[in-house]
Amino acid sequence: MCLLVFAYRMHPEYEFIFAGNRDEFYSRPSEVAKFWEENPDVLAGRDLVHGGTWLGITRSGRFATVTNYRQPGQKEGKRSRGRLVSDFLMTQKSPKEYLEDICASDYTGFNLLVGDFLASEIAYFSNREDNLGAFRILQSGIYGLSNHLLDTEWHKVKRAKAFLEKALQRKEICPDELFRFLEDRTQADESSLPNTGIGIELEKLLSPIFVETPIYGTRCSTVILLKKSGKLTFIERNHQLKQEQKFTFMLDSSKSRSCNLKNSCF
Repeated sequence: MCLLVFAYRMHPEYEFIFAGNRDEFYSRPSEVAKFWEENPDVLAGRDLVHGGTWLGITRSGRFATVTNYRQPGQKEGKRSRGRLVSDFLMTQKSPKEYLEDICASDYTGFNLLVGDFLASEIAYFSNREDNLGAFRILQSGIYGLSNHLLDTEWHKVKRAKAFLEKALQRKEICPDELFRFLEDRTQADESSLPNTGIGIELEKLLSPIFVETPIYGTRCSTVILLKKSGKLTFIERNHQLKQEQKFTFMLDSSKSRSCNLKNSCF
């Protein structure tokens, strides 16, 4: 992912509300979100270059997502950052245990969120934090993340958090409302652009919530809604295929409950 916002325990009906965009080169092969054949508890898209994923969840409520840390010239890692997500989804370690075991130097710069909703624990870690090796167990709140550290006030992060905060005022969260703000193409003013070393023109092109360039941009958008009853809804809209995948199921530690899948165009 390259832009995500989420609300954790900030709504009377919902435990977790997530909205995010995956930005990637249009030519990089990937699969849409689905339950994986080799591990049917895992629901995620798949990067077909290295086999990992940018975002996923399991039937038992394990959740993970990763963003790249923008830093031109950084050394290429030994392992794909997408494996940080898929490895967590397929292990039984707690978020804390998993993050303690990561060899951060094996990866190019990243931000990682991992959670276990049945255990009521969400944690954040970046291998670009000043205090390398430390991670944060997140408390209730509204959070935003792009290609810098958690809650860095980039234009797209501030704008998305404001949109989400407004959506939280409703008794029922409408997925279409979240998807609408994920397609916001408002660019930042030059005075509010970060300086990450890529030049002012590219900073401006990458500054909106929804990114469009000739070769790179927002490939898909994802909304996750977890009610306090344990009912989870996962919706992915693929902007290249003009296709939507929708999954609804109850979180269950026994991993035996069924799910419903709906494919449609939008």
